[in-house]
Amino acid sequence: MTAIIKIMDKQYKHQDVEKRIYALWQKSGAFSPPAPGKASKKTFTVIMPPPNANDPLHVGHALGITIQDVLTRYHRMLGDDTLYLPSTDHAGIESQYVFEKKLAKEGKSRFDFDRQTLYQMIWDYVGENSKVAMEQTKRLGASADWSRYKFTLDKDIQEFVLSSFEKLHEDGLIYRDFRLVNYSPAAGTSYSNLEVVYQDRVSPLYYVRYPLLPSSTNEEGDKNTATSVKYVVVATTRPEPIFVDTHLAVHPKDKQNKHLIGRQVSNPITNEPMTIIGDEFVDPEFGTGVVKLTPAHDQDDYKVAKKHNLPIISGIDTRGKIKENGGKYAGMSVNKARKAVAQDLEEKGLIEKIDEGYKNRVATCYKTGKPIEPLPLPQFFIKVKDPKNNMVEKALKSLASKETKIHGAGREKILKHWLANLDDWNISRQIVWGIKIPVWYQLDGFEDQINLSFIDKDGQNKFGILQELLKEFGLAEITKGLQQIYASETVPYAVSRQKPNSKTHQYLPETDTFDTWFSSAQWPVATLATNQKEDLERFYPTQVMDTSYDILPFWVMRMMLMCTYLTGKSPFADVYLHGLVRDAKGLKMSKSKGNVVNPMEVVEKYGTDALRMAVVIRSTAGQDKSFGEADYKAGRNLTNKLWNATRFVLDQDFELANPAPLDPSFAKKLDKIVQEVTQQIGKLKPGLAADNLYQSFWHWYCDEAIENCKKGEISPRSLLSGLIIFLKLFHPFMPFMTEDIWQQLYQKKLVKEPLLITAAWPKNSK
Repeated sequence: MTAIIKIMDKQYKHQDVEKRIYALWQKSGAFSPPAPGKASKKTFTVIMPPPNANDPLHVGHALGITIQDVLTRYHRMLGDDTLYLPSTDHAGIESQYVFEKKLAKEGKSRFDFDRQTLYQMIWDYVGENSKVAMEQTKRLGASADWSRYKFTLDKDIQEFVLSSFEKLHEDGLIYRDFRLVNYSPAAGTSYSNLEVVYQDRVSPLYYVRYPLLPSSTNEEGDKNTATSVKYVVVATTRPEPIFVDTHLAVHPKDKQNKHLIGRQVSNPITNEPMTIIGDEFVDPEFGTGVVKLTPAHDQDDYKVAKKHNLPIISGIDTRGKIKENGGKYAGMSVNKARKAVAQDLEEKGLIEKIDEGYKNRVATCYKTGKPIEPLPLPQFFIKVKDPKNNMVEKALKSLASKETKIHGAGREKILKHWLANLDDWNISRQIVWGIKIPVWYQLDGFEDQINLSFIDKDGQNKFGILQELLKEFGLAEITKGLQQIYASETVPYAVSRQKPNSKTHQYLPETDTFDTWFSSAQWPVATLATNQKEDLERFYPTQVMDTSYDILPFWVMRMMLMCTYLTGKSPFADVYLHGLVRDAKGLKMSKSKGNVVNPMEVVEKYGTDALRMAVVIRSTAGQDKSFGEADYKAGRNLTNKLWNATRFVLDQDFELANPAPLDPSFAKKLDKIVQEVTQQIGKLKPGLAADNLYQSFWHWYCDEAIENCKKGEISPRSLLSGLIIFLKLFHPFMPFMTEDIWQQLYQKKLVKEPLLITAAWPKNSK
């Protein structure tokens, strides 16, 4: 029997195909793994890193989703029980920050609303835009099981996170302490050390004179001090908190300054006496070798103060303003106070000089880019190195045993360094948009140790010490309009999801929410435990976690800590760290540079398959990826090449009844390609596999095999068999076009499997 088949349009029109094909896949149930009773023994699970539900996807998401989907489609075709679990993130600080900017445009702020009202407003705002990320993820071809979709603020997810906190508390791994934390006045919340971004800046370095007080002793140190010396000079970039300086410090082995240890100087702002101490943390090469200690507003100073039992006096509030103890500077912003203090010191003759070109590193908020203000606050912490339950030790063991392998040159070493130097995790965040910490503070007898702010019945913002506020307002009114509460670390608290039922005590709830990373650190376990009945047992641990290398310490490390703590098993076998996306010139993409790429615009113009190939081809774990217009065009040209090659093949005559064996040399080459691509994807080298496919199809199959067929040197039957295999190999990378072609082949009975997405992965050319 001979058949001449002419079924294809002259051009592939992705706009007409992609939506139809995705609907076909969804209707078929291909995205869902088989029911437990029909399951195979081998599973393959990828938990989608949840994108911000409120934001459109950027091109970095396109790279990650493509890699995740390539691996998912490949393992599905291998016959594994494959689950690609989709999700979106409430993105606590980011979403609230965006919403607050919206309020600011309306002349409002978050302080105009009680917590419940503000939370609902953000919920409604996010809800209006929450489908954006999901719909765009589908447009990128993600073959995710949407019946198992999870949002980080789903009720069952919140319940799971609360249960984890309660377990941590019961195991003695949660504690509350008054400690210096990284606070962002711009974002209105504290951060852990991991969220702080250090930026190189040029700042004025002030050389401030601290008047040296006469010594009341005849120690050797006085003999070494010239009578003409009236001041001890200290170099600082921050003169504004001098009024809460407690001491000066020098290195005890610094020959130039060690004689000052034990002497006193006068605080140049308050005139209070300050003692000079010795400590090894001082760098004798910096400035004059003498440093001022401001323990409430500097991390190093805080550690020294704790070591020497020095006082810790706060002079800056959570708004980034000077507190009342700042006298004439009270109410000023940090920047304004810095200039005012410097001017006053200069007028007093207490500025020796100013280095206007001093280069330093400034701690900034990763979201707003504004400076971080170290502040002493009571916060909840997780013990990560508890002797009885050492989370860090367990994570390091999983890396050492290769239970979890990190893909990305040098990234495992970086992860081990983070783990080895990890401090206890501050999980308190002073925002509304998130999962509220289930804690209640006992009021009775502690009213003078609780500061709070609330909206009264007239809509006015009130704040102060609870003891004073209760003289004017009832507890019910305060509770209803509560905005923020700061209870001293000595105030007793109860861990409870509901208000404690007590006849002897009154309570106010904690207003802090969990760090977003605390809930997302449990994501592999939480998403499976709250899904279908057997999912956790069946699909955990997962096989691959793909994410960008820049959130290795933020997310991957914390997932290893929390999930291993909850289950005893590391959450994934392999971590594939893809690089950051850069433009064609290798520059980082940013709105200010005007080089940001909207993946949906690329999809509209060139098609999803072209975008997927452009982002994944030649990508390498741990290395940044540069691409631009030329890469999208190359992807589109490949889709055209595949389309035209198919049209040529289907224009040939085939013997369908008893097909002849493949040409030996053709079959051998095809087998080699199958073997190489299979091995490359299996070893988590999708960029290399994509490049191999591109080169093999374009230069061998099209440039050689098709031309040889025209000469009668290769049979049309061999070309058809080769095309079918290439469609399978290309499918994980270019799913829409390959499925569309496959459907046309199936209609003409040239292939037996009704869907390419669930067709068997090729083993050889036969």
